[in-house]
Amino acid sequence: MIFTYEDGLSRYGNKYNLKKAVEKEELYKIEKGYYSDQKYVPEVNIISMKYPKAIFTLNSAFYYYNLTDVIPDQYYLATDRDASKIPDKRVIQVYEKKELLEMGMTSLDYQGYNIRIYSKERLLVELIRHRSKFSFDYYKEVLLNFRESIYDMDIPAVQDYAYEIPKSKMVLETIRREVL
Repeated sequence: MIFTYEDGLSRYGNKYNLKKAVEKEELYKIEKGYYSDQKYVPEVNIISMKYPKAIFTLNSAFYYYNLTDVIPDQYYLATDRDASKIPDKRVIQVYEKKELLEMGMTSLDYQGYNIRIYSKERLLVELIRHRSKFSFDYYKEVLLNFRESIYDMDIPAVQDYAYEIPKSKMVLETIRREVL
């Protein structure tokens, strides 16, 4: 379990006891202000804990859903346009309109932890919407993997998401032409 410094203080009573727990290896400091009762914690779970309102998207989400075998160098997190900038160099922040941010958000059990992530249906729309940001080979790899799993997806949900975003006509036409 991951918890914050404040949670550690309430759990161990004071700063001294928290420090002693770390020295005795009852508790592990995983990075500044964050502790765990396990020695090794996947970094994705630390990122998820540090930014609880953010949603994994694009390259990160494609990888977690096994739509690509390319491990992203950074974590792609969608946040509200009005959210402050995430200062973490491990994160690429994708700003989204407030009314579109939660649309298609779900949770995924990844390495024993729940992370907030967009559904595959929303990710298909995001892939096409942001295709100019991807290399041609990467785009095609992810798109082909979407084609293979298209019968497991909720196509009406894909259409609903596409109608809500800008350039919906182009997105729907591309899905019809390249995916279905």
